[in-house]
Amino acid sequence: MAKNGDPVLRLTGLNKSFGAVHVLHDVDFTLRLGEVMALVGDNGAGKSTLIKCIAGIHPTDSGQIEFDGRRVTIDGPRTASDLGIEVVYQDLALADNLDIVQNMFLGRERRRGLVLDESSMEEAAREVLARLSVRTVKSVRQQVSSLSGGQRQTVAIAKAALWESKVVILDEPTAALGVAQTEQVLNLVRRLADSGHAVVLISHNMNDVFEVADRITALYLGRVAADVARSEVTHGQVVELITAGRSGDLGLAPTTAAESI
Repeated sequence: MAKNGDPVLRLTGLNKSFGAVHVLHDVDFTLRLGEVMALVGDNGAGKSTLIKCIAGIHPTDSGQIEFDGRRVTIDGPRTASDLGIEVVYQDLALADNLDIVQNMFLGRERRRGLVLDESSMEEAAREVLARLSVRTVKSVRQQVSSLSGGQRQTVAIAKAALWESKVVILDEPTAALGVAQTEQVLNLVRRLADSGHAVVLISHNMNDVFEVADRITALYLGRVAADVARSEVTHGQVVELITAGRSGDLGLAPTTAAESI
């Protein structure tokens, strides 16, 4: 049985091009259960493309993907979801006119015969919120339109955790949130990992990264500049990896960094 610390998703030598533009170059990327992996990089570094390859939105050109120790082909979002990969995009994709339960089960409703099994869905929604120690939501029957930005993010993350997911990818989850709401969301991200998920945190906010991440992968113009434990680097080193692909002895070889420009 898989336990915290075990690799759940491993990408080896991943390449992706759009026409003549080579976006990802031989990317190696490993996620472990119970860990928060921060994925950082400047605009155009390839973060979104990498995540969309994992989510099955973009097919890869070459490379190997292993999930739970077996080689897989992720040929679409449904395949990714069936494996246990959930993505919370920045726009959250929540329906304002529906309540929390309806949003959590949107497109995956439970039925009892010909009718919706409302009580079962409501109970499952309560259970996942309780498991993640979410106390900011008063009722699972609240309409999403009445929720604050932080509460909406909480619902989106809890929705991702509901589906027996092993990997949860969060795209800028604290963007446009205030200080208190950011702290609530980061606490939730940590609890998500502590409950056994492998979490990818995409963020430009170094304070958020250093508060919650266990490891940091820095992308520089489509290449992995470094994959390091958070405790082994400083803010300044990570910023240098993002902007130059190298910090001291850490990062891409000088010739590789120069060729990437």
